[in-house]
Amino acid sequence: MTSLPSGRSAGPPVSGEPGGPPLSERGWRITLVVLHVAFAVLLALAVVDVLVDDVQGSRAVVLTALGGWGLAYLLLGGPALLSRSAGRRIGYLAVMVVAVGVIAWHEPSLLFMMFLAYSQVWFLVERAGEGVPWTLALAAAATAGPLVDWTRGAEPLWGPGSTLVGLAFSLAMGIWVHRVLAQSEQRADLIRELESTRAELAVLHHQQGMVAERERLAREVHDTLAQGYTSIVVLAQTAAAALPGDTAAAAERLAVIEEVARENLAEARAMVAAFAPVALDSATLVEALQRLTERFGRETGLATRVDTATLGGAGPALSRAEEIVLLRGAQEALANVRRHASASAVVLRVSRVGSGDDAHVSVHVEDDGVGFDPAVSAGVGLAGLRDRAEEVGGAVDVRSAPGEGTRVTVRVPVR
Repeated sequence: MTSLPSGRSAGPPVSGEPGGPPLSERGWRITLVVLHVAFAVLLALAVVDVLVDDVQGSRAVVLTALGGWGLAYLLLGGPALLSRSAGRRIGYLAVMVVAVGVIAWHEPSLLFMMFLAYSQVWFLVERAGEGVPWTLALAAAATAGPLVDWTRGAEPLWGPGSTLVGLAFSLAMGIWVHRVLAQSEQRADLIRELESTRAELAVLHHQQGMVAERERLAREVHDTLAQGYTSIVVLAQTAAAALPGDTAAAAERLAVIEEVARENLAEARAMVAAFAPVALDSATLVEALQRLTERFGRETGLATRVDTATLGGAGPALSRAEEIVLLRGAQEALANVRRHASASAVVLRVSRVGSGDDAHVSVHVEDDGVGFDPAVSAGVGLAGLRDRAEEVGGAVDVRSAPGEGTRVTVRVPVR
């Protein structure tokens, strides 16, 4: 007969390990106490039985075998349950086999201790392949004496037979338990691998989130603060050029500088707080685009116009995210006009096209400047704008050619 070991090794299990040994650390300590007490009780009963009843063989030999078994458990077997010392384990099992053989030869009535002996084998061994030969050796030692006595007619057949039944039961239980424990260890290894993979994925997702956030902040800075500072620099240069002769023009430029600086400050605060653009806080998209175009005209001196004729009476029904994409698209297109186009006029059109699932709202910024080849000059700002548009299911289209002006179109779907 056997009992549940704490794992494929006899050491105490790691408490709380997922998929690990079936016993907790406290459960394993209780099991050890039960093993020690059971061995002491059965050994004491065997000694008392030898001292009280008549013994077929030499009483001194039987008591010596029992004493040797008890001493071996105290010095080798008990410590081996915790230390996992191979030398102690093998030494104790060898002493136990010899002691059982002596006891079975001289006093077969004491073979009730085989109940404990079989269990100790499976508690001590590392693997099922190690437990099988020791169990067979123990059964052979316990059967030899009674079998000889049976051939002489001095022992009934049920004595060796019961030992062999116990052997079969012990082998079956021991092999089954070790197989269950091996599967438990495999599950524990799999769980550890899954937890490690989950931790790696968490780190990867965190890193991806950091990269995405940096990209978002870079787009926000490029579309707001950087363009505002560019405007301030240009306005400061024109104001300085107007002084000291044209103080009225210089004052106008300084007023615009203050306005742009205040908006930049508000945009920076909104960016820190992860709010929507300041231009959309208390205005519709069309109103924000009109103010943007008007200020652009004041900054650059170019002829500007906003065309909303195709919208009809009501403004487009868009989410805040879609409005932000259209506003940032207009800001980027106007910033490119200021930096590169050398244009004399700019038109900003807001239009709604299609119906149903195909409906979309577009913002077009068209200038009469020098133009360029879009296949050659992609631009960081336009690339970021395309990323913005794709996030809401929209798109960006750039039409231009050298000497023919430029038209930038940003469109988003109407949900």
